Amino acid sequence: MARIVIFGAAGQIGRRITDEAIRRGHEVTAVEVDAARVKKLPRKANGVEGDVTSRDVVQRLAQDADAVVVAVGGVDRPVHANAARTLVDVLPRIGEQAPAIVHVSSGGTLEDENGQRLVDGSDFPAAERKDALDQADALDVYRGARNVRWVAIAPPPRNVGQGQRRGAYRTGTDRPVVDAQGQVGISHEDFAIAVVDEIERPRNRNRRITVGN
Repeated sequence: MARIVIFGAAGQIGRRITDEAIRRGHEVTAVEVDAARVKKLPRKANGVEGDVTSRDVVQRLAQDADAVVVAVGGVDRPVHANAARTLVDVLPRIGEQAPAIVHVSSGGTLEDENGQRLVDGSDFPAAERKDALDQADALDVYRGARNVRWVAIAPPPRNVGQGQRRGAYRTGTDRPVVDAQGQVGISHEDFAIAVVDEIERPRNRNRRITVGN
C-alpha cells in the first residue's frame, strides 16, 4: 500500500486517479483548493483543503507520502509551473524519504514528426494554448531540478474523456501514441490506470512520457 497525495482530486482526471488508487487499496489524501469541492470527494479518501502552490501545504501533506500527484486544472492562473516550482523547492528538504512527483501534463507539450511542440503549431486549439504553455513551463522546471524524483505523464492531444475502463494502454515518449487506424486518444479511466501503475512500479524516472490506447 502506498500513501498518495493527489492535488486536484475532484477534477475530471484527478477524480479517476483518486478512484483508481482507492480501488487498489492505497491510502489517499485527496486535496482541493476549494472547500466545496472537498465535500464531493469519495468517503474513502481523506479529503482536505489545500493549494499545491503553497509551500506550507506541500510540506505538511508530503511529509509522510510515497507519491504526490499533480492533477490540477481548470484555472486561469499559471498553476502548473508554480506547482512544479513549489514541489522542487520543498520536497528535497524532506530528505531521502521525499515522495516522487507524478505530474499530469498536457498533450500540447508533445512533438510532431518534425520535432515541433504541438502547442506551437498553427492548428493547436487557441483555447488550450495558455494551459499547454504553462504545462511546458512546468516541464522545464522539473527538467532543471535536482534532488527530486518526478515523471510527467501527458495524455494525447485530443480524444481524452470519460469512457470505458479497458485496463490497457500503451506508452510513448515525445510523440502521441497512435493506434492502428492512425488515431490518438484515451479514456480518463485508462489514463488513471497508467498513473497509478507508475506509482506502484516506477519505470520513468525524471522524464516526460505519454500514454494512449
